[in-house]
Amino acid sequence: MNSSITRTIPLKGADQLILLGFHDEHLHLIEKAFPASVVVRGELISITGEEKPVHALERLFTELLFLVNRNGRLDGHDVRTVINMIKAGQGKVSSESGNGSTVILYGKKGVIRPRSAGQTAYVTAVNQNDIVFAIGPAGTGKTYLAVAQAVARLREKAVSRIILTRPAIEAGESLGYLPGDLMEKVDPYLRPLTDALFDMIPSEQLQKYVERKIIEIVPLAYMRGRTLNDAFVILDEAQNTSTGQMKMFLTRLGINARAIVTGDTTQIDLSEQVTSGLVQIQEVLLNIEGIAFVYLDKTDVVRHRLVKDIIEAYEQFQNHSCSTGDQSADETV
Repeated sequence: MNSSITRTIPLKGADQLILLGFHDEHLHLIEKAFPASVVVRGELISITGEEKPVHALERLFTELLFLVNRNGRLDGHDVRTVINMIKAGQGKVSSESGNGSTVILYGKKGVIRPRSAGQTAYVTAVNQNDIVFAIGPAGTGKTYLAVAQAVARLREKAVSRIILTRPAIEAGESLGYLPGDLMEKVDPYLRPLTDALFDMIPSEQLQKYVERKIIEIVPLAYMRGRTLNDAFVILDEAQNTSTGQMKMFLTRLGINARAIVTGDTTQIDLSEQVTSGLVQIQEVLLNIEGIAFVYLDKTDVVRHRLVKDIIEAYEQFQNHSCSTGDQSADETV
């Protein structure tokens, strides 16, 4: 006699009405197709039964969650198609397997979860603190994971809106020389934030969120004078804030507000006369309960494999230049 096992699948950020169907019609189809018990409680699916059907159901729900978050809808035909694929051994797991407890969000391309020790520490810090500073080099997932955390909180109704902001400063270029009105001028600077959102929210739903101001993507200058209640706020590229801008941003937070501040202190585009707010804040806010600093490094890089090598090469070059007294080392960063 085979022993019974239990597996759980988190539903963080998933629309359960779409997934399970009206009056649980999708769930009933699934229960009829596999000899295992499926129980949904809160943000968790619990599957109990013999090993083979339980593993099949794990794969099934992974596929269905992928479809829900890619398309923003799911019907009975979709559910029956995936059931038949899984039963025929043709189901393709659309996301990485792993410990479900680390899942942040089911996005359009599959499960979003931390993929390194540093990223895991980052996610843990966000879960335990109201303000988190994530500091590290390019490619370590600082912005992407921040946006995923915000979308998950919005879907869980822990907050009622998301506000994403960036300083409009890049490599010393002036906005005045760019074509278009102000929002068209700053759009390129905010593009990494919108790219992340497109990976996580169906396009039609994202458009509605933006139109209803449930999601706002604004340049940092537009934050002055606001009070942000019941919101998840992200300040990206914070190394390019002045000390005054950093203070202004942090003092915008209102009741039931959370914030993530991301930046790379090796890529500061401010003039030499201006102190980076992200550099200074690491001394100002030390040892304050509810505020955490997380430091990512080249071991947390999740982009192209060469990005890690490039970061390491720059570090070695800078260290060599400093040891030989070459004052041009900073110009390479």
